[in-house]
Amino acid sequence: MPISAIRWHRRSRMPTAAALTAALALVLSGCGAAATEPGQDAAPRANASPGAEGGRDGVLRAAVRRLAAQGDAPGAAVLIRREGGGTRYLASGVADVRSGRRIHRNDHFRAGSLTKTVIAAVTLRLAAQGRLGLGDTVDEHLPGLVRGQGNDGRTITIRQLLNQTSGLFDYTADPVLARQLSAAADRTRTPASLVRTAVAHRPDFAPGAGWRYSNTNYVLLGMVVQRVTGHSYATEARRDVITPLRLHGTSFPGTRTTLPDPHGRAYTRDGGAGDGGARRDVTDLNPSSAGAAGELISTLGDLTRLLPGLLRGKVVPRAELRQMRNTSASDGRYGMGLFPVRLACGVTLWGHNGEINGSYALAVTAPDGRHSLAYRLNSTAGSGLTAETSLLEAEFCPRR
Repeated sequence: MPISAIRWHRRSRMPTAAALTAALALVLSGCGAAATEPGQDAAPRANASPGAEGGRDGVLRAAVRRLAAQGDAPGAAVLIRREGGGTRYLASGVADVRSGRRIHRNDHFRAGSLTKTVIAAVTLRLAAQGRLGLGDTVDEHLPGLVRGQGNDGRTITIRQLLNQTSGLFDYTADPVLARQLSAAADRTRTPASLVRTAVAHRPDFAPGAGWRYSNTNYVLLGMVVQRVTGHSYATEARRDVITPLRLHGTSFPGTRTTLPDPHGRAYTRDGGAGDGGARRDVTDLNPSSAGAAGELISTLGDLTRLLPGLLRGKVVPRAELRQMRNTSASDGRYGMGLFPVRLACGVTLWGHNGEINGSYALAVTAPDGRHSLAYRLNSTAGSGLTAETSLLEAEFCPRR
């Protein structure tokens, strides 16, 4: 089967609590705050004791190397930010297999479904302002768009789009669209065309009767934002999220196929990761087929500021923030643009991941926003890795 030109999130591989807590035998305390030079593996701090700090550093460095190996990626990088303790950067491998250039701390990359966190925040701000209601139906804002094959926008609410309980088919799973994307990665797709692809399929379940991750939900939210405000979701996100949080390296490219400088390269395998196919450079990509579900470009530094800013109430009012973290409709799996990451030591983090061809990223933060981590791979395959679990446990679990 050909690889889709755009895969900003694999439904079957979202890092649920089970995936993130599997196969962990060693729990360590969080690491220190010293930063390392961009593109280099972190070394133990000079004043660290060889037993505790050196061992902790070793686990973190090993986890980063294993992330690259398990994700079939030329390189991996992680940035850790602690309030009052500065930042720490660790990287392994290369950003460009031809030149040997290492991954830099301020490199731009495609962040995939972390876009959903931003879109959820924008939507909830509009709800707080009374410009839309979470109980509004899709049809009230986009009349007649969601129809056919048992789909009906008159019975689907904004809340159900946000928390992934609409039942709408995920358009990225349409085999015809997948072949088209594989053949023409530079083709522009409109949000309405993506929705039409989705509603050509029967829904997975009746609205509110279950939970299933679907990119269609957030494409629709992007359209609702534009209908309500008269501006694109990208314009609203820049004003309400990106600018207030000073995310200077974060952007919505629209149909632009290139990444801002500085950046490395993005890779995937013909036939999929681990299948022995040729490694392909997929850096240049028209992300319009991801849209409000996954077009975001960002940096590790910005992702470690985005989630703390949200959870500390700098963007979304407290009442709406509680909605973002309400997972009751999904049996604890997903809120609204955020999901909980429950570690074996009892710590719960909040964040989101993102996957788009040639890039995988995860960003998480402690509930108070004072301790955050973001990592990335320059390959498609990422979520569900045991090295991801080891990295998070080593950084966030208290020493026993």
